Amino acid sequence: MPESIDAKKPTILVSKCLGFCKCRYNGDVLSSAFVEALKPHVNYITACPEVEIGLGVPRNPVRLVSRGGAIELYQPAEDKTYTQQMNRYSESFFDSVGELHGLILKGRSPSCGIKDVKVYSGVEKSSSSQKGVGLFAAHAIARYPNLPIEEEGRLTNYAIREHFLTKLYTVFRFQQVKQSASMKELVRFHSEHKFLLMAYHQTQLRLLGKIVANPEKKPVSEVLDLYEQHLGLAFLRPPTRNNYINTFQHIFGYFSDALSDKEKSFLLDRFQKYREDKVHISAILNVLRSYAIQHNHDYLLNQAIWSAYPEELLDISDSGR
Repeated sequence: MPESIDAKKPTILVSKCLGFCKCRYNGDVLSSAFVEALKPHVNYITACPEVEIGLGVPRNPVRLVSRGGAIELYQPAEDKTYTQQMNRYSESFFDSVGELHGLILKGRSPSCGIKDVKVYSGVEKSSSSQKGVGLFAAHAIARYPNLPIEEEGRLTNYAIREHFLTKLYTVFRFQQVKQSASMKELVRFHSEHKFLLMAYHQTQLRLLGKIVANPEKKPVSEVLDLYEQHLGLAFLRPPTRNNYINTFQHIFGYFSDALSDKEKSFLLDRFQKYREDKVHISAILNVLRSYAIQHNHDYLLNQAIWSAYPEELLDISDSGR
């Protein structure tokens, strides 16, 4: 646990082996450029479930095994099963960890992997395998359905990383609204996130607007819980290019009458270039934002879409994976 939590930063649970401790089964520590880059901007809470259940470092590897209709955490070298210990630890950890805004876990780990973890059909060395989820990760996913949860390897992909950061900081901002228990703050949040939500999920944007309007005069706590549920659905998947272009066009409409034909033509050409993946989204957003500044549109200037997360974290590199 960190010595202190900075309330102005989101809190992320991260696998301890990702640059914090030599706790891999072979005694290694792994480096993650993304985890390192995030350090000044977040509170990190670290965990190594396998060490915490007493497996030690170094240790004989464990694997997931399908047996009797259940998924077991099995250590072949010792012929021991650690399923109950891992389940007990996971439940206890998440009961006591406090508020989280996101998770970065070790990929393909039988404890922490969120997808593509090998699940063997038997304990024999030659057993076939299918894909599954690590035991600790399964508890995390069930406990936090609305939080961004990713593996360090997948975060080398630009689109996945962009989505993770956008969701992380949106969740963090919403949690601050929830703590305020204020309808006024919820109205402000929804207003400032209109175009970001439009880019992600237009149907959920409309539903969220109805929740904020609260025609049934529900208690604030109930409205906030319902809003949180649908906000999670809105950010379930990364946005499409078409959704973003539709959002660009809505923003463009606020000042299009004041632009020259050449300016309009240039912007529309940028939209098309973005559709064809020839222009990065930040280039479009910067042009649109400059017009919002030039024409002094306060409503536009307060939108979260311009900087959904700290600008210092923008990295357009892409592993292609």
